[in-house]
Amino acid sequence: MQQVLNEATGPAPLSLTDDLRRRFIEAAGAGGAITDPTDIAAFTEDWRGTKTGNSPLVLRPADTQALSAIVRLANETRTPLVPQGGNTSLCGASVPEAEGAVIISLQRMNRIRTLDAAGMSVTAEAGVILQTLHEEAAKADRMFPLSLGAKGSATIGGLISTNAGGTQVLRYGTMRAQVLGLEAVLPDGSVLDQLTPLRKDNTGYDIKQLLIGAEGTLGFVTAASLRLLPAPKQVATAFAGLAAPEDALTLLTRMQAETGGVIDSFELVPRIAIDLVTQHVPGTRDPFAQSYPWYVLIELTSSQPGAELPEILERALVAALEDGTIADTVVAQSETQREDFWRLRETIAEGERADGPSLKHDISVPVADMPRFVTEVGDAIEARWPGAAMFSFGHLGDGNIHFNVRSEEDRLPRADLMAKHDEIAAFVYDRIADYGGSISAEHGIGTLKAGELARIGDPAKLVAMRAVKQALDPHGIMNPGKLFA
Repeated sequence: MQQVLNEATGPAPLSLTDDLRRRFIEAAGAGGAITDPTDIAAFTEDWRGTKTGNSPLVLRPADTQALSAIVRLANETRTPLVPQGGNTSLCGASVPEAEGAVIISLQRMNRIRTLDAAGMSVTAEAGVILQTLHEEAAKADRMFPLSLGAKGSATIGGLISTNAGGTQVLRYGTMRAQVLGLEAVLPDGSVLDQLTPLRKDNTGYDIKQLLIGAEGTLGFVTAASLRLLPAPKQVATAFAGLAAPEDALTLLTRMQAETGGVIDSFELVPRIAIDLVTQHVPGTRDPFAQSYPWYVLIELTSSQPGAELPEILERALVAALEDGTIADTVVAQSETQREDFWRLRETIAEGERADGPSLKHDISVPVADMPRFVTEVGDAIEARWPGAAMFSFGHLGDGNIHFNVRSEEDRLPRADLMAKHDEIAAFVYDRIADYGGSISAEHGIGTLKAGELARIGDPAKLVAMRAVKQALDPHGIMNPGKLFA
């Protein structure tokens, strides 16, 4: 390995000696290496297209043993490695820094090893795509209870490494709650084998919990045993239009009391999101004849055939209409209409990206405080930076909102808004601290928020994190530059 420091520009991109390159390629096995710079470039840019790193080599091991050999060699030669699944990270966690690193793509480790319908578990390799897991579970009349907009490209390893959330956390929890067992390659190349899908295991430290949400800084996940649930037999879905986020919270509280714990999703959507999606995403349309400032997308599910969910949902919505909590509602009358509703929600990021750059903040605060945060902090931003406009959407039911800021082009050009990124982000994160919230609800830290975590994170927690990192990865080869500033 060779890395030369240029005093004017910083470290030159990582380069490998011919011998070390050959050894890495041999360790990856047949068909396990990408060496052409043009092909490598596809792995060095993040999903948003805002971060590009360098890599002299992409390795694609087909099994855990090959990855173990790669990591052992990297540890011996102090070669930095960056893991990558579907490359859907929104915080720069899945691409190298400018200094460069060898990219480890887990795309070929894509087998579902076992599916135990009776035991309600599935063992899947890190490269299995989330949508594929959903489909395989459905064949066994089971469901995997985590879903998100990037389900067609996000992989199990990445979802575990970021402790992903999504649209069903309200009922089922984050990815951490779905993991029963884990297999991973640690920084010295040894293999952690805790794949047994036990519900109870009190044999000391639960090491797998350290790897969940660690963004590949402590080891690379290769497979996981995950919990399954009975497939839903009834689904009821509705959109409701309302005046303010406070009304959405009122509706959520009422429905939680009246529906018996069957709310899967409760998503807050602003009017601007409907406009951007219907403008930029083909095949989408507004389900309402009239516009409202805010909307919620609600879904109830049950594995009991006679649960009468449509009737339960309609009773709750009629009561909310009668007392003015909501202004209008549309209940899905078919699976096609339900899919149309969800397409509006799941393509918000696509519509936003097509509209142009914006400032994005994946944050969480206590559920009861979310409406006040959205209103107060949004108003403060628009007053402090004229032309900036709040664009908040997401998972109201679990307190996680994507608190984004776009600009009204005639008052604040997009380039000027983006130049204020650090200033506005610091303002938002300071307010998050005031509310006792988190600067990263589900996307992770990566490089994008590492500086802010160091600035406002709990000092004792950061010391403990660094101690764990030093103990497991003393040479700092695992996804360097991520989590820690």
